[in-house]
Amino acid sequence: MNEHVMACIDGSGYATAVCDYAAWASARLEAPLTFLHVIDNHPPPEAGNLSGNIGLGSREHLLEELASLDERRAKLAQEQGRVMLDAARQRAKEAGIDEAQARQRNGELVETLHELEGEARLLVLGKRGESAHVAAEHLGSNLERVVRAVHRPILMVPDTFSAPQRVMIAFDGSRTTRKGVEMIAASPLFAGLTCHVVTVGADIADIQAQLDWAIDTLNDAGIQAHKAIRAGEVEATLREYQREHAIDLLVMGAYGHSRIRQLLVGSTTTAMLRNADVPLLLLR
Repeated sequence: MNEHVMACIDGSGYATAVCDYAAWASARLEAPLTFLHVIDNHPPPEAGNLSGNIGLGSREHLLEELASLDERRAKLAQEQGRVMLDAARQRAKEAGIDEAQARQRNGELVETLHELEGEARLLVLGKRGESAHVAAEHLGSNLERVVRAVHRPILMVPDTFSAPQRVMIAFDGSRTTRKGVEMIAASPLFAGLTCHVVTVGADIADIQAQLDWAIDTLNDAGIQAHKAIRAGEVEATLREYQREHAIDLLVMGAYGHSRIRQLLVGSTTTAMLRNADVPLLLLR
């Protein structure tokens, strides 16, 4: 089975950028593109379950009306999803992807992605979904759950698209980040991009040797690569480097074995994801 670039589409302001980054990745990887819309059938908390408040005389009638309302709501959600998927496919076609597929599923996003991950080469998600609060400090509630549940690379994107030119990998010498360097070297997604390999920590011989291996691996693949060791707090230091060098794609291992490990297991995780204004590719 061909592994697809799978893009999660909803009604949020991130949907357009999800379409554009997914089309960009599909073209560079020469991988089929699938747009996925998941309908969560659970009613919103404010809707509640009113059946217990219905008086005896009108209970049956109102229960029938509530059931009819739920059915109409479900049909409307399906139709809205089809419209969004059609628009996504059209946008991808305008970007040169003629055969994008569309899939609509009922259920919960994280469970659905876990079920479908065997078909995915890359998952593309917006930083926040349509049900998330719009405040800048809020992070989509599904995102970290998806990262923990799905064992595929995940591209989290901001709300505007810009074709990446300069990539930075947060490197700590762990197995995950070494695999990340090898993936960058082997993947057509990164062909022609400039790569920065950045470690936050002490400038010691072992770290230099690890960085030299990374640079050699990338150079042997024809990728122009730069290395750097910076001291400081991990998330703030990486973010500063990203801005200094106009990095427009971040690559990080979801789990490492040094201070960078905190990026996806503690408060630094939320900070890195929350503050990212460029796409962030998370590796497992």
